[in-house]
Amino acid sequence: MTDLRDAAMNSKAWPFEEARRLLKRYEKAPPEKGHVLFETGYGPSGLPHIGTFGEVARTTMIRTAFEVISDIPTRLICFSDDMDGMRKVPENVPNQAMLRENLQRPLTSVPDPFGEYDSFGDHNNAMLRRFLDTFGFAYEFYSATEFYKSGQFDEVLKRATERYDDLMAVMLKSLREERQQTYSIFLPIHPETGRVLYVPMKHVDAVNHTVTFDDEDGREWTLPVTGGNVKLQWKPDFGARWAALDVDFEMYGKDHSTNTPIYDRICEILGGRKPEHFTYELFLDENGEKISKSKGNGLTIDEWLTYASTESLSYFMFQKPKTAKRMWWDVIPKAVDEYHQQLRAFPDQDLAAQLANPVWHIHGGNPPASHMVVPFAMLLNLASVTGAEDKAGLWGFIRRYAPDATPETHPDLDQAAAFAVRYFRDFVAPTRTFRAPDEKERAAMQDLAARLSAWDGGLDGEELQSLVFAVGKEHGFEPLRDWFKALYEVLLGASQGPRFGGFIALYGVAETVSLIEGALARG
Repeated sequence: MTDLRDAAMNSKAWPFEEARRLLKRYEKAPPEKGHVLFETGYGPSGLPHIGTFGEVARTTMIRTAFEVISDIPTRLICFSDDMDGMRKVPENVPNQAMLRENLQRPLTSVPDPFGEYDSFGDHNNAMLRRFLDTFGFAYEFYSATEFYKSGQFDEVLKRATERYDDLMAVMLKSLREERQQTYSIFLPIHPETGRVLYVPMKHVDAVNHTVTFDDEDGREWTLPVTGGNVKLQWKPDFGARWAALDVDFEMYGKDHSTNTPIYDRICEILGGRKPEHFTYELFLDENGEKISKSKGNGLTIDEWLTYASTESLSYFMFQKPKTAKRMWWDVIPKAVDEYHQQLRAFPDQDLAAQLANPVWHIHGGNPPASHMVVPFAMLLNLASVTGAEDKAGLWGFIRRYAPDATPETHPDLDQAAAFAVRYFRDFVAPTRTFRAPDEKERAAMQDLAARLSAWDGGLDGEELQSLVFAVGKEHGFEPLRDWFKALYEVLLGASQGPRFGGFIALYGVAETVSLIEGALARG
């Protein structure tokens, strides 16, 4: 353990860098509450967003790293802002008319459009928890509705009435003049309509801890700020939650970064200590635009897991969190293969390299062995040329290539074979286009087919790759990648593909000859 801790204290992997920064927070004395508290926030205004998973995954990686370098106990809270009013109807859910009738009501007061849970907020919370549980995260779930109504937030809310002017001064600086006229940090819940009201306060009573306001019809109301009668605007709520829970660490997207000084100051005014922050870059969709929960323009967790393993998604989340990344269907195969490359490298690495390896952080320091003797990209191409309708259609080729492999001994390969068939059917097959070879390419492919027909070297992928390489070189392809690109486009209907020698070894020499001859006859 000493060697591990020493190596972790010097590791440049970003989770260890963040863990060391957090440890400095308590270099003078341990936390009075007896633990370090990590928090992630979730806005359940739409179906669970894959970025929310990313926050929990990355926070867990930092938490694990912290537990290596410190003996201070830790907790992780996943906090759902489910008391927020539903400001707009998500485009990707049913019963739109019913939802429109419930606009501005807290999400936990909006009926579930799917008819499965007590409310829309409960539905989305359940979706989040189900997926977090799928990944085995250790977390505690907090509902804002319960937090406000149970009294856990009461002391901080009372303090907010007592320090109302100071809190308003912080917020008003960040608002346009027109917005300043009607703004209040408090949002009352209308006693009759149940809607979240965005109205100015006529009076804030710091002694009785009540607020007085007029509703949209001009009727005056006075409500206690405790017991779920009033909630805080989202920016003050952020900082107030930090103060109420004594949060030590929270990460959030770059779109929140300009608000960090506001969150921090709100926390401090309410008697808390601002937490350590980590700001990550946002995910982008196919067109390089920010992914939106309400638009549904990005991949969902369900969608990713339809085509690849949970670990591949964790790998994608680990990579360069401070760099904006395009998250679309075509990143999935790359993530799968890179994840297994790192798994294969791990056993032969020294401790420092292992701590820098993404799989250490994905698996909490204990990564499994990889049995992916065939890359995912290769499985996709195999599915393409064989027309396989299920994984059994691929296993005949896999067994010939790797005789010792079975679905039982290589479960990750078996799972990947099923994913590859599904991914090919849904994304590759509809878009692939085969082209005819030009005369130079035709001559080279005829040569390759002839040499393969005379091949007696077995199914060694590297030797076959050398053969393909030599054919391209002898036929004057410069750069040689043009030769391989021609093979992919003419034979596979794609602009890129696997190491072609490895593909021949997997698909079979005679089968590849037939593939080439068929393509040349077609063209």
